[in-house]
Amino acid sequence: MQRQNWAERLGIPRPLAWGYAGVLVFMVGDGVESGFLAPYLVDQGLSAQRVAMLFTVYGVTVAVAAWFSGPLSDLWGPRRVMAAGLAAWAVFQVLMLSVAVPSLNYPLLLASYGLRGIGYPLFAYGFLVWIAATAPQRRLGTAVGWFWFAFTGGLPTLGSLLASFLVPRIGAYATLWLSLGLVAAGGLTALLLVREPTGRSRLAPAGERPLATLLDSLTLLWRNPRIGVGAIVRTVNTAPQFGFLVFLPAFFTDTVGLSLSQWLRLLSVMFAVNIVFNLLFGVLGDRFGWRRTVAWFGGVGCTVTSLLLYYVPTALGGQYALCLLVAGLFGATLAGYVPLSALMPTLAPQHKGQAMAALNLGAGASTFVGPAIVALFLGPLGAQGVIWIFAAAYALSAVLALTLRTPVHNATPAVGSLSGPATASLGDGTPRHDTAPATSDS
Repeated sequence: MQRQNWAERLGIPRPLAWGYAGVLVFMVGDGVESGFLAPYLVDQGLSAQRVAMLFTVYGVTVAVAAWFSGPLSDLWGPRRVMAAGLAAWAVFQVLMLSVAVPSLNYPLLLASYGLRGIGYPLFAYGFLVWIAATAPQRRLGTAVGWFWFAFTGGLPTLGSLLASFLVPRIGAYATLWLSLGLVAAGGLTALLLVREPTGRSRLAPAGERPLATLLDSLTLLWRNPRIGVGAIVRTVNTAPQFGFLVFLPAFFTDTVGLSLSQWLRLLSVMFAVNIVFNLLFGVLGDRFGWRRTVAWFGGVGCTVTSLLLYYVPTALGGQYALCLLVAGLFGATLAGYVPLSALMPTLAPQHKGQAMAALNLGAGASTFVGPAIVALFLGPLGAQGVIWIFAAAYALSAVLALTLRTPVHNATPAVGSLSGPATASLGDGTPRHDTAPATSDS
């Protein structure tokens, strides 16, 4: 019997190990700006509403690119999609920093920062498709848990921590330039050192039409209502997170009384806890059930902790230890949604690539839905009202997640993209690894 190496023992697919490292470094570079870009642009003279709109435009681009990452990975192969993401990020970051930011040209800022949103979804979610195409089904929850460990380890955890040290020393503008080097280093690490052959070629069957693949990945949202519901749950997962990055910096610095460095470190703590629980909930989901983990630990948990994130600092003032505690609790429950990345392909076993595209569309949509809610409601309702909107969304996602019962059948690998070992589902999104026939109770 072949001995497993350290990566396989941890649940990381061995051929993709360098890809996880590359995603981590890439997302550190992408996440450097997350805690200070909004207040930096306000300090430069942009209004808070214009900054929120900038983040909303960026989020729309992210959503479109996230949707395309699945079908394009089917058609081109994940590696080429990742390379396209790296190139787009670098080109538009240079344009933004060399021209748009110094001149504070708002239309150019919208264009350059918005189009830079193509970059990280193609790179990161392309790699997520690569994982779904190659990881053993019995360890898929753990494998995607490691992906989200790397993803949130960079955006915004280590990125914000790095910014908390760099911005006071070299300034915000120079820190934004430094992020370009980190993104390039992470991207090249993944592209040059991952030699796994599946991701180097198209995943879709020969002869499949590109336009049909793209359209099918969208129509699957209503052809298979569970896929549509799963995409909504994924949108709710991180929409508040991206909304928080627009207005919580001002809330914690102006209302609560923290310094910018304290806020950035609080953000780092929030997502340092998150990356640990990404792994724990990935493993727990493989045992407890993917659907139940998402509903109870993700949906219900975030409903409670998002409210605590506002009311504990408001009631107790700037007691930094308590602020860190509630931030960590929110980060932990946010990880409860991790098994959704394993659950979604099982909801459409014959269209796994399209299901991953729907998942990525939900992830991308969250980057503009959150800032858009802030832009619309922060003025009339204030921070408290926005928090309640996000808490209500989390509660709704818990209810929706409980409907995501998977087809219970003796599955065989789908012909075409993202095929995998034969498994039978237990109906809760947890794979049963046998070949006995099963009947659906869903």
